[in-house]
Amino acid sequence: METSALTTAQTAASRAPSKAAVSADFDTFLKMMTTQMKNQDPTKPIDSADYAVQLATFSGVEQQTKTNQLLEGLTSQFGVLGMAQLAAWVGQEARSAAPVYLGDEPVTISYQPKTHADRAVLVVKNAQDQVVSREDVSREGGTYQWLGADAAGNPLPNGIYALSLESYSGAQPLGDATAVESYAKILEARGGANGPTLVLAGGVEVNATEITALRVP
Repeated sequence: METSALTTAQTAASRAPSKAAVSADFDTFLKMMTTQMKNQDPTKPIDSADYAVQLATFSGVEQQTKTNQLLEGLTSQFGVLGMAQLAAWVGQEARSAAPVYLGDEPVTISYQPKTHADRAVLVVKNAQDQVVSREDVSREGGTYQWLGADAAGNPLPNGIYALSLESYSGAQPLGDATAVESYAKILEARGGANGPTLVLAGGVEVNATEITALRVP
């Protein structure tokens, strides 16, 4: 079966999206079309309308490739703009549901018990996913200064901890545990495939879209 110039050009264009490659592909397309014309059956010449269709289609492929390049450039510019805006966040404290770094100072947390709860319990897990503390907190919710102590009241070692909140009505748990947010200082803003990432105290990383509040320390 004879391969048309259009098919060859489209394949080449999809593999080489750069400006130089598009130009080379167009030259290849013209050479293939010329060869196709020279080797056509004289008794059954290719209709000129077919050539027009091939030219128009290749032009569309070329235009789409250039459009994709433009979009990639805009995406890159938007990423730089986002990083420039996030630079102003560095040094502030961000609130998120990311794991908590416990250092030498209390950690400000924010939580909200479920409706009709008459008891709220803060559950603390270490980096090994082991529960190291269960602490009753106000059922009213809001902010709370977590001191970082175990069940016996002894200070927990410095490190990364995961916090969650259990809500109860009497002895009956009200569904699954919910997320607990905490404030942590922003040390760095990074770009990445999944968007800008913020590095918090203790090396905790969180996507910028997961930040729910900012405050000046």
